[in-house]
Amino acid sequence: MSSHSLLAWLIIGAIAGWLAGTFVKGGGFGLLGDIVVGIIGAFIGGWLAGVLGIHVGSGWISSIITAAVGAARLLLLLRAGRRA
Repeated sequence: MSSHSLLAWLIIGAIAGWLAGTFVKGGGFGLLGDIVVGIIGAFIGGWLAGVLGIHVGSGWISSIITAAVGAARLLLLLRAGRRA
């Protein structure tokens, strides 16, 4: 993995985690927390898009959208697990 791709993962993860925290109203998790939530969300969003047969596109914007949707789903699942 090159340093450019690692930087891209970190930037996309931070933006997606922040967006998901904003939409789900879970509050901010700080930069590191947002990156972790965003990267895990990217895996979840990519998996969901594949299962549902959805293709958002290619590039930074579509990666951020996919990761943010997955991260929001992750936050909703975590919130539901805390209530149970």
